[in-house]
Amino acid sequence: MAGTATTVGVLAVTATLAVGFVTAGAAASTAARAAGAADAAALAAADTASGLVLGEPCEQAADVAAHVGASLTACRLDGLIATVEVSVAFAAWDARARARAGPPLSAHS
Repeated sequence: MAGTATTVGVLAVTATLAVGFVTAGAAASTAARAAGAADAAALAAADTASGLVLGEPCEQAADVAAHVGASLTACRLDGLIATVEVSVAFAAWDARARARAGPPLSAHS
């Protein structure tokens, strides 16, 4: 009987750890997805602000974010530099990421 209780205890601990690791992995994956969405949205806004793409920069950023399953929560332009924040739903929480994009700094600045 003692062996059965030990086996059940080991299985319970193993199952609990497995659920924890799977949840942590899913959260990390969602955070990476949010970071990628923020990068893409910032690039879209910066390209639009510079005239490479037609349209309104923050609308382009929102469209790109939505295309990859994220929501644009903030968008700010400072000249040709775009700063965006996106959110991706994960369980009861949101994974948020922020990114900036714009032209490269000049070597003489």
